[in-house]
Amino acid sequence: MSKNNPNTDWYLYIIRCANSHLYTGITTDIARRFGEHQASGPKAAKYLRGKGPLTLVYQESLADRSEASKREIAVKKYTRQQKLLLIEQYELTRPR
Repeated sequence: MSKNNPNTDWYLYIIRCANSHLYTGITTDIARRFGEHQASGPKAAKYLRGKGPLTLVYQESLADRSEASKREIAVKKYTRQQKLLLIEQYELTRPR
C-alpha cells in the first residue's frame, strides 16, 4: 500500500513494556509495527529495545496521518493515570 494513499487507515497504539512503562505510537499496520518493536531490529523504537516482553494494550483507528499525529501528541501529554484509564476503558469495551 502506498504511503501517499489517502484511504489508508492510521492507528494510535500503546504498548506496555515488561517494566510497566507505556509507549505510544502511530502506524498504518499495527501487526507489522508491533512485530518490528518485538524483534528489537533496526526499525524498532529505540525506547523499546531490550524492554520486552512487550504487550499491545490499546489501539484506536483514525482517519488519516494528520489526525493520528494530533491524537498521538494529545495522548503523550496524558499522565500515566490517564493512559491507564484509557487502556482500562478500551479493555472493557473491545469485543472478545
